[in-house]
Parts: sequence; structure tokens; C-alpha cells
Amino acid sequence: MDWLATLNLFVRIVERGSFSAAASDHGVSRPVATAAIKALEEQLGTRLLQRSTRHVRTTVEGQAYYHRCVAILADLEDADRDAGGAVAGLVRVDAAGHLVRKVLLPELPDFLAQHPKLTVYLGGGERFVDLVREGVDCVVRAGELVDSDMVVRRLGVMEEITVASPAYLAQYGTPHAPDELDGHRMIGFVSSRTGQPLPLELTRDGSIIEVALPARVLVGSADTSAAAARLGLGLCQAPRYRFADDLASGTLVEVLAGFAPSPTPLSVLYPSNRQLSPRVRVFVDWLVKTISPRLDMD
Repeated sequence: MDWLATLNLFVRIVERGSFSAAASDHGVSRPVATAAIKALEEQLGTRLLQRSTRHVRTTVEGQAYYHRCVAILADLEDADRDAGGAVAGLVRVDAAGHLVRKVLLPELPDFLAQHPKLTVYLGGGERFVDLVREGVDCVVRAGELVDSDMVVRRLGVMEEITVASPAYLAQYGTPHAPDELDGHRMIGFVSSRTGQPLPLELTRDGSIIEVALPARVLVGSADTSAAAARLGLGLCQAPRYRFADDLASGTLVEVLAGFAPSPTPLSVLYPSNRQLSPRVRVFVDWLVKTISPRLDMD
């Protein structure tokens, strides 16, 4: 394994915390990865990694070497690009599945055409992702974000609405104001942070009010929540773009339009403790330019 490939492998091992995971990412066997790092340590005359049966951690020297490697590799990518070379490599992205299917995929062919040497891995999740540990370059997330060591770039804000199926409204009636929600049910979307169902959020006279309705169906996925709403199992809230087809076909009906939830911010996040590589930078810049028009954001 050449020197540059070994540096990339070392960085990946540190970020993944695993020889096996990093070796898989680079398409080599674990023994090959182990031998390459051993040779690197012998060449440097110092131990870079502390190995145990479950974890791999950097030594003090290894942590310093990791940061230098990250900067060097990013500088090399920049140098290649400045010299006329194309941005190349793999960009690992995590975003909610529906956002991937509805917003990112339709625009992705143009991005790939602009950058023919880039490969994009799209993971569709709604759970917390440890970017460094899981080897993810950036994530797209909705909502107000808690303080973290991530760099956050705002993509826009999404209009939120409340919907129900015609069958549900025929059974429970159509609410026109928050005071008319007695006797209604909601699809209980369980917060990954609190483990509790989130209440419906409505606005009245410029103020946000929360209404916790009974929920016989609890879900942990926005796709499942929407599917449950189509089956008449309760009121549901989500960005308008998600329900565009349902509203057009009449599968779902918007209710409480005059008391709509507050818009939801959408952001892309990436680690602040490492230099942003050109391949990730071009993808993030593309996201900023692309997503807002696709979502009809305010």
C-alpha cells in the first residue's frame, strides 16, 4: 500500500474507531490494513493507535498525526483541483429517506454530471448519527438543532401543515380551530431524544401552542406517520412538500390551515474539528443552492 493510501486508511481508522470498518471502506482486508499501519508506525518510530478487542484509540502522537493527515489530504485535494483536476472520491451523506427520494435524487443526476469522479452514498435515517464514528461526511436535518461541535449551514425553512384522511374526518369531524380538537386523535411521533410522543404544534395570534391528543398509534418514522395518516388513524403534521401528492389526489386533506405549525428549519451539518475536503465542500455548496427551490421554502 502506497504512502497516500496509508494516510487515508489511517484517517479512516481513527474516524471509524475500527480496523475492520476502515478496511471495508477502503476495499482491503483487515490484515492488509493492520500491516499498513504497523509499517507506518515503524517508519515514524512511534505508536499511533492503541488497540483493544473492541476499540481503537489514538495515542497523543496519533491524535496530532491524525490532524496533520486530515489537513494534508484536504490540501492535496485542493491542489489537484487548482491544477485542473476533477474533484474525486466518495461523499457519505445521511438524510431522511423521504427527503432523499423526493428532493435529492431528482437533482442528483445534474450534480454527478458536473463531478464525474465523485460517488455519493445516501443513507436514509432519522436517528442521531455520530458523523466521525460512523464515517459520515455530512447530514441533513430538520428542526432547531441543539448546540454541538458541528458546523451548521441553513438550507431554508419548510412550511409545515396538519393533515388527515377523508375517512378520519368523516368519523371525527373536521376541526377548524384548536378549540375543536376535543375527541380527536393524532399519530404519535415519538421523539428520539425524549422517547415521548411529540404534541401537535399550532399557532394562534402569533403564539405557538401545543396540543397533546390521544394516540393509539406511535411511530418513530416520518414515512410511517404519513402512512398511518392515510389509513385514517389520526391527525399528522409534516412539511407541505411531503404531502404534495396526497393533497393533489385527495388522499389527505389539510386542516387547521389558519393555525399552521411554525416553519421548520432545514440544515446541513458537518464536523468542525476537521478541514472540509473539496469533495464534501462541493456537495454542501450544491445542497445550499439546490434544496430550497425544490421544497418551495419560505
